Amino acid sequence: MRQLMEGSEAIAAAMVAAGCRFFAGYPMTPFTEILEHMAKRLPDVGGVCMNAESELEAVGMAWGAAVTGTLAATGSTGQGLSLMQESIAEAAMARLPLVVFNMARAQGDYWQATRGGGHGDYRTPVLAPMDVPEAVELTQLAFHLAATWRNPVLVLGDYYVAHTSQSVDVQPLDFGPPPDLSWALDGSSGGSGRAKLVSPLGTQKQRDDVGYDLSEHYLACAAATSAMLAGIEPRAEVALCDDADIVVVAHGTPGRYIRAAVRVLREQGIQAGYVRPITLLPFPSGAVARAAEGAKVVAVYENNQGQMVDDVRLAVLGRTPVTFIGGLSLDSSGFGIAPDLDVTILRDRIAGALP
Repeated sequence: MRQLMEGSEAIAAAMVAAGCRFFAGYPMTPFTEILEHMAKRLPDVGGVCMNAESELEAVGMAWGAAVTGTLAATGSTGQGLSLMQESIAEAAMARLPLVVFNMARAQGDYWQATRGGGHGDYRTPVLAPMDVPEAVELTQLAFHLAATWRNPVLVLGDYYVAHTSQSVDVQPLDFGPPPDLSWALDGSSGGSGRAKLVSPLGTQKQRDDVGYDLSEHYLACAAATSAMLAGIEPRAEVALCDDADIVVVAHGTPGRYIRAAVRVLREQGIQAGYVRPITLLPFPSGAVARAAEGAKVVAVYENNQGQMVDDVRLAVLGRTPVTFIGGLSLDSSGFGIAPDLDVTILRDRIAGALP
């Protein structure tokens, strides 16, 4: 049944529909309402929600729940995610499934999301919804990917996704059979001589006289990461690019405004097209490169000083000029409400980028 729901409530409902039964977080706008809705919903399905003392405790609590095989999640905004980076990195090296939400302020966290700020050679897939219905789908996909690949997965939203109300139908999505949980620590193997270990240092229990072979574990993690990145199909929305003179690339909420601006330009006789990356990692480099093949220029819009533009340039590899038409746009709150997200403003920027 379709209901008018605020994004934060819809995301919480999607988490519950996906099977999430543990959530921990610390209030920070624009993430706070997700925590509040999970606190309301999880007890009704036998789950637990913890309002932690800080983001450090929140990610630690989620770590503990995920180790048992429970579908678990945490989140914050970019500042809070900075505190979680060490634990996210170690979760990846422990091959621990965990979903992390960043309801970001503007789009300054692209590098944090796609490159990570933790230690070691790890990667976390990133999904970037543009609106509430897509957030419902991608939230459930995030849990599936995390469980399938035993790796943290990040959902990158913003103030608009968290606080806009839209009509949605939140139903469980079927992504196939659930993955094997034989790795999980359920207490059944303790003292049996076959105890299991989930650790960023390895999966084999060590005797007092034998140290860890970290090279073996790190190489196994690298192989798992390569398989994960190859196994996740990059997603992007691509339109009007076959005959486009200018192709505009934007992700998340700004992608909706760019799409509208491109359609207005088409009505005015300007051959414009757009690409909206949905997976930021793996980045849809192939889709961007194909869209740019016949264009005179590729324009990139982000609500920051230019971060995704690096990935667009890597995708195009110099075959088409790439120009940045974004810039940091904020109101006095700093929460990511952008005066520049106006179709007329964006239309003029796109038209001005044409040679």
